Amino acid sequence: MKTVAQFQIPFYQFIDEQSISLPDAPKMIHDEAHLLKLYRAMLLNRLFDHKAIALQRTGRMGTYPSTRGQEAVFVGIGDALARDDIFVPYYRDVATLIMRGVPAMDILLYWGGDERGNAFADPKHNLPYNVPISSQLLHAAGIATATKIRQQKNAVLVTCGDGATSQGDFYETLNVAGIWSLPLVVVINNNQWAISVPRTAQTAACTLAQKAIAAGIDGEQVDGNDVVAVRERVAVALEKARTEQKPTLLEMICYRQSDHTTADDASRYEAAGARDTEWQKEPIQRLRRYLEAQHHFTEAQETSLQESCTQDIEKIMTEYQAVTPEKPTAMFDSLYETLPDIYSAQRAMLEDI
Repeated sequence: MKTVAQFQIPFYQFIDEQSISLPDAPKMIHDEAHLLKLYRAMLLNRLFDHKAIALQRTGRMGTYPSTRGQEAVFVGIGDALARDDIFVPYYRDVATLIMRGVPAMDILLYWGGDERGNAFADPKHNLPYNVPISSQLLHAAGIATATKIRQQKNAVLVTCGDGATSQGDFYETLNVAGIWSLPLVVVINNNQWAISVPRTAQTAACTLAQKAIAAGIDGEQVDGNDVVAVRERVAVALEKARTEQKPTLLEMICYRQSDHTTADDASRYEAAGARDTEWQKEPIQRLRRYLEAQHHFTEAQETSLQESCTQDIEKIMTEYQAVTPEKPTAMFDSLYETLPDIYSAQRAMLEDI
């Protein structure tokens, strides 16, 4: 017997659970303005999340997927993406989309069942939400293929949850990314749950990142509660995609501090105390403690940021609730170039409502 190949999966963390910076941290660890920008974006995301859930609970919005405890993943991605990169989201990417210029009210409209919310800003570079599990990965692979054929110098980044890694679409995407050397970055938001199915029941693999090995591409684990690590490793992967046509799989390790969506009740399956234990690692307080230790942040600054973000969120919520709903007939308007007779009859039934 001889060993024909060996593989390793690296794990990246630059600010640990005690909010201490590690020796191999990137230069941005000393950039106060940059870190405060990331902190504010995470705080805004959490406040938005809280208000969106309140809207759903009071019947003013449809089902909503919380990002509580996962803010560093989406803020880090949003900060790393270049303007001309193409972003293909799944359904938890609130912070990333806002950082990409999508109006927050459009996100509320979408989850409120208003298709006008799907008309995202800069549609050439931001695809709309994708709710079916993992189908967006194939879309991203196709876009990356077109990008390479056209010899464009931008990268494509697609996100998914850990549950998507059990789907055939996921494996097919990695396979073509590797064999065709696509400028693609696949980010797994591993929040430990695929609705009610825990990570341990989804796969026998030690990591999700190692699924890159079979495709012949780089795979890494990143501390998804460390926004500096997320931002740095996504930026490195995007640069490899742009300049070397090298795809990368990044597994972000975090924890879902919420139900899967507002239609779920995680208390039926989640172990008691699990969230409390994982909350000790959550990203916002981790970065705040680091900033305070470096004498870059004060209680007065925290108060000011809270007030500023709250004002922004209240303005968004007021605008959303003032929107005049579309007529029921709007559901037919973008289905076909010429509406079939069967749908025309149904549309006519709704015209007077």
